[in-house]
Amino acid sequence: MKNNNSDEKLIQNSQITKRVTLTGMILNLILTVSKVIAGFIGNSSSVIADGVHSLSDLSTDIAVLIGVKYWNEPPDAEHPYGHRRIEAMISVLIAIALSIAGLMLGYGAIIKFRSADYQTPKLFTLIIAIISIVSKESLYQWTYKWGKHISSPAMIANAWHHRSDSLSSIPVALAIGLAVYNPAWAFMDPVATLAVSAFIIQTAYKISLPSLKELSDAGADQNCLETIEKLVLQVEGVKSVHAVRSRFHGSELYVDLHIQVDGKLTVEEGHVISGIAKRHLIEKGPDITDVLVHIEPFEN
Repeated sequence: MKNNNSDEKLIQNSQITKRVTLTGMILNLILTVSKVIAGFIGNSSSVIADGVHSLSDLSTDIAVLIGVKYWNEPPDAEHPYGHRRIEAMISVLIAIALSIAGLMLGYGAIIKFRSADYQTPKLFTLIIAIISIVSKESLYQWTYKWGKHISSPAMIANAWHHRSDSLSSIPVALAIGLAVYNPAWAFMDPVATLAVSAFIIQTAYKISLPSLKELSDAGADQNCLETIEKLVLQVEGVKSVHAVRSRFHGSELYVDLHIQVDGKLTVEEGHVISGIAKRHLIEKGPDITDVLVHIEPFEN
């Protein structure tokens, strides 16, 4: 029954991921084209930079759509724990794409400073920047909500990518507004580009950490491990618990632990207790997918 429910949940989560990501991809495509064209026509390097940022959003949307097909595949002989770490890999790729985009934008802004080639942006570029702020913040809220709902690191990372695009448009809008109001402030356009660059790199660092921890086999935090110990000790026949270890595969938590039982019990009786402990953890524990229980005789 649990396997059937798990399969149904994977299918449902996959459908949610595809729907939300496809919506974001369409919006990012529209924003990318609009910003780049408006930036070139309207003399704004910061809007072009923002368009490149939206393009990196678009590329990560595509990566998530491709990745979701594979990370929800059931376990097989070569991947007995499933394929969920593909999701962590996608999140790291998103962070790398963000970092590259941020560095390229920063380099372009520095070159523009050195050449002192400042042009006054057109008013319509300000309108494009404001539309970007509103639309991408809305997309962030929606994507983050569903990412948390299905515990998807890749969707949450993609949501932060949307927010970075939204927040990076704020200094762009301010710089354009100042330059339109007073052409002497046209140098603020590359300043805004540098601000966008720094924010993008900071966001990349933020979204890469959880996935890098997962890929390096980091386990659950101490509070989670203590909760697991308390739950196991609730099982009748368990005398003590030790050597509790865990690891994540995507949002799935795998646990292995040692329990001590009365040494006079038969192997079958000890096996029954371990089975009860396993079911109790999966039913009551913090989103635990599977548990491996090692039985030892109790020693005072």
